[in-house]
Amino acid sequence: MTLHTLESPAGTAVPTGATSRRTFAIISHPDAGKTTLTEKLLLFGGAIRLAGDVKARGDRRRARSDWMKIEQARGISVTTSVMTFDYGGLAFNLLDTPGHEDFSEDTYRTLTAVDSAVMVIDAAKGIEPQTRKLFEVCRLRDVPIMTFVNKMDREALDPFELLDQIADQLALDISPITWPVGMGQDFKGCYDLTGDRMLFLEGPRERAGNVIACSGLDDPVLAAHLPARLHAQLTEEAELARGGYPTFDPASYRQGHMTGVFFGSALRNFGVRELLDGLARYAPPPRPQPAADDRTVDPEDERVSGFVFKVQANMDKNHRDRVAFLRLCSGRFQRGMKLTQTRTGKTLAVHNPIFFFAQDRQLADEAWAGDIIGVPNHGALRVGDTLSEAAGVRFTGLPDFAPEILQRVRLDDPMRAKHLRTALSDMAEEGVTQVFKPLTGGAWIVGVVGALQLDVLSTRLDSEYNVKAGFETAPYTTARWVSGPKDKVEQFAEKQRAACAEDRDGALVFLARNAWEMTRIQEEWPDLTFPTTKERH
Repeated sequence: MTLHTLESPAGTAVPTGATSRRTFAIISHPDAGKTTLTEKLLLFGGAIRLAGDVKARGDRRRARSDWMKIEQARGISVTTSVMTFDYGGLAFNLLDTPGHEDFSEDTYRTLTAVDSAVMVIDAAKGIEPQTRKLFEVCRLRDVPIMTFVNKMDREALDPFELLDQIADQLALDISPITWPVGMGQDFKGCYDLTGDRMLFLEGPRERAGNVIACSGLDDPVLAAHLPARLHAQLTEEAELARGGYPTFDPASYRQGHMTGVFFGSALRNFGVRELLDGLARYAPPPRPQPAADDRTVDPEDERVSGFVFKVQANMDKNHRDRVAFLRLCSGRFQRGMKLTQTRTGKTLAVHNPIFFFAQDRQLADEAWAGDIIGVPNHGALRVGDTLSEAAGVRFTGLPDFAPEILQRVRLDDPMRAKHLRTALSDMAEEGVTQVFKPLTGGAWIVGVVGALQLDVLSTRLDSEYNVKAGFETAPYTTARWVSGPKDKVEQFAEKQRAACAEDRDGALVFLARNAWEMTRIQEEWPDLTFPTTKERH
């Protein structure tokens, strides 16, 4: 049988085989420049001809990865976007995650679907709280991390201070690959510590982006192209960096112990190519994935398998579509294949799989381990589902988290109740919100991690479902799943009926008014547990 390559959004042939895949996410604190960096990576990958400025006006220059109206209006990412492009003989799957902490659940699930990550740090602010949280998620899964220190063309912290923050707060071994020459208005570019090259930010038009090869820091050619003060500063700092930090070790990086550090400015399109070259050279191909019963699935296994880490409704409002994002973990997938859904045991024929480019899409005739494909469906697939050729495979590690904010839904038009139920079910599948139906009836209760999720939920209910609804404070501070012997769970549900609800799967949830009540319930029902997470199956 002849193997046919796919066409990328850039119109070039995508390499075949799992070993040619590089699947990575970009993580950062809000406003560190994550989405701008995403745009520039796509530009270098040939996927777009004009990188959008997230603060510019007009459709032509809006960030391609931020395709939802609320994202374009606020200049932030509120949902994970997937973009596929090829570069340097490799096929890249780039997942642009929400940076805002209110959407951390979506980001967490996305990080289960990648093999490496790029951590973006604002050079003026260093390690910020959300960066630290996302890094810890990566550490739980030993995800290798490259670091891009952004905005060096503005006033910034001392490079050594930045590196010390990464080392001290994240407990990572640091290996600078490029080193900045100046900062702010004096920022001239970066010196490549591994290849002895000077990478210039700008200059005369014929020399813009010029790279000068050097025999070393004392090369007269380098001195001729830099102001004496900056050349002396570079010489001193680069020598200290080489002596004080270890040489980059690809094996240590792939084990999650070391991060390679690149400096640059995503907005000025500087340092991005070097980062992409570093990913092409060092980032790992698809890794074995954990499955139930202490199994692991090797990407070289010929049997196709994958898991759904995200469901997105209404990417195309005209068709009310519903697309499951499937991370392929093994095998060579071909369009039209029949795969078994582990949760139900049913067979699903995948006739119209798609590759993503943010909101745009393209039919996928074949895909490999490491690729992210979209499977259009009408509610048959949910987050956590496994699809496979082999029987009994179930991938693990995609939990639901107990929400931190609980609110009652107030429907403006009672005649739209059915539409509200459909909309809330869709949003819960996507991870925009969690939905609880009280056992005693009454209004739906939504649970979110942060208040911004409520804004997104309200906006999407109106724009996508024509449902106008508001939210009222519910008399609860937390929700906990109820787990234990079936008879005990049933007894609990009967006695605490007024404070119990069902989640979207029909699982019992206890709604506590405060921490004291939660403690009391745990003491009164020692045979039950009240976990803060629930594994998706």
